[in-house]
Amino acid sequence: MATSSTPTPTNMTTAADRNEWRWGFTPQAEIWNGRFAMLGFVAALLTEYLSGQGVLHFYNLMHTINTTVVR
Repeated sequence: MATSSTPTPTNMTTAADRNEWRWGFTPQAEIWNGRFAMLGFVAALLTEYLSGQGVLHFYNLMHTINTTVVR
């Protein structure tokens, strides 16, 4: 008697496995990298919106360059 069952992939991960903190080039590390990148991007947008200047100018990493045009 043959029983039919749904095949289960061997590489399926659970939500707990995806959110686990792992070092190296793993899918979990890439997920965390993306999360931190999104946080940094939102922080940069908020800094620019609230201060009225870019992030590099806000932290004084890029000084205003005064250029003179000679005609």
